[in-house]
Amino acid sequence: MRLLLRIALGFVTVVVGLLAVLLAASFVFNLATSSEGKPARALWSGPFVEADGVLTAYQRWGSSGTPIVLVGGFVEPTFVWDDVARILARSHRVYALDLDGFGFSQRRGPWTLAEWVDQVESFVQKLHLRRPVVVGHSLGAAVAVEVAQQQVASRAVLLDGDALRDGGAPTIVRDVLLHTPFPTTALRLATRWDWPARKLLANAYGPVHPPLTHDLVAQWTRQLDVQGADHALTTMAGRGIAGLTRVQLRSLHITATVVWGDHDNVDSERTGRQTAGDLHAPFVVVRGAGHLSMLSQPKLVAAAIERS
Repeated sequence: MRLLLRIALGFVTVVVGLLAVLLAASFVFNLATSSEGKPARALWSGPFVEADGVLTAYQRWGSSGTPIVLVGGFVEPTFVWDDVARILARSHRVYALDLDGFGFSQRRGPWTLAEWVDQVESFVQKLHLRRPVVVGHSLGAAVAVEVAQQQVASRAVLLDGDALRDGGAPTIVRDVLLHTPFPTTALRLATRWDWPARKLLANAYGPVHPPLTHDLVAQWTRQLDVQGADHALTTMAGRGIAGLTRVQLRSLHITATVVWGDHDNVDSERTGRQTAGDLHAPFVVVRGAGHLSMLSQPKLVAAAIERS
């Protein structure tokens, strides 16, 4: 027994020592790379509008036709919609905005579904759009559903998103995210080292994707330089994915379409089909697309949006 106790105490001592070293290294790294970030206006040359008190970055395509508003998901800047938007702009006025916490919009918080819905509704009002089609990708799918439920949108298109909420991380994980320097270190490493972003992007793109060059990775990670980006992302990571429950989805009376990449490795096609059933909505499969279907198969995604 004494031998086992000594081994156990020795193991604990080693683990505690390693954690202390990692904490110290993380703290020193954060100090060496400390920055308050840059104002959104310094990083984004495109237009802004104040929507629900958030300085909101957006893009616009087309000059006539019915309006379509494109809402990205987690850490998705508006550039993800470029190809789809140009196709839709042949017969529609198309807008894409960055939700608070992502892209080049101001980080204000509290980064909840209710706040994002208010932001999109205010955006629609400020730009004088009359009941647009709202397309929400991934996390943005729940936003599109709620905007349609408020009758601000004529239809909701859920692209690679089931609109369901996730319970979030366990308490011990939330404590690590909020009360240690590790999350800040991870985010700063992401802006300085391409490998983690390449792995995540390869999985999200699916089987069809462009070369994952340094310049492409930088397009995604540049948003982490916006003031407050570290705090926003660690807060959201601790809470989990904002969304609705199955019971709430079944109680809604909206016009919707669910569109899904057939090689989506992030969210399962089964949950997408369930959401389509809950909303009594058609389910459209995009062949040859992963989770970022609007990037890998823009023509098919644009066609699915127009058919909805």
